[in-house]
Amino acid sequence: MKLSLGRTAPCVNSLALLGVSGILWFAFGWQLVLQELPCPLCLLQRAGFAMVGIGLLLNVCFGSRPLHYGIVVISALAGMVSAVRQVLLHIAPGDPGFGSPFLGLHFYTWAAVAFFALLVWSGLMLMFDDMASGPESGGRRRPGWLGKLAIAAFLSILLINAASTALECGFGPCPDNPTGYQWLPG
Repeated sequence: MKLSLGRTAPCVNSLALLGVSGILWFAFGWQLVLQELPCPLCLLQRAGFAMVGIGLLLNVCFGSRPLHYGIVVISALAGMVSAVRQVLLHIAPGDPGFGSPFLGLHFYTWAAVAFFALLVWSGLMLMFDDMASGPESGGRRRPGWLGKLAIAAFLSILLINAASTALECGFGPCPDNPTGYQWLPG
């Protein structure tokens, strides 16, 4: 029996890209509303989500390929390492953690859970996706409206996060406990 997602793989990849974009949009909104700047490890986790998004973006634009899922897997592993590192930094009793918790957990804990879920999702996609959703020649494919929405959401938050990080850190290393933007007056 052949396991296949058939024509649903592009839709599933678009939804996954929207999910990753949603994570990045939520973190950025939290940063603005609560005025909590991300620490260097938080920025590494955002970079991990951005790289996961690149792999998903390739799937949406060019069709499912093992290489693209490989980018997702390696990026999720890298992001999970930085998230678990931060969890371990704040695991001591009495440590308040970094930033405000959301639903009882800090963002770095949620990031570790999300990266793990992305790893499991990628493994399932590699098992069930017959990789026939894109053109056989390896050329571009035309994403539907959901794919276009996912691409727009992802690319816009990618640019916004890049600009925000540049404003926060400038050209040097980011401060361990950021209190303001280096390139903004105030």
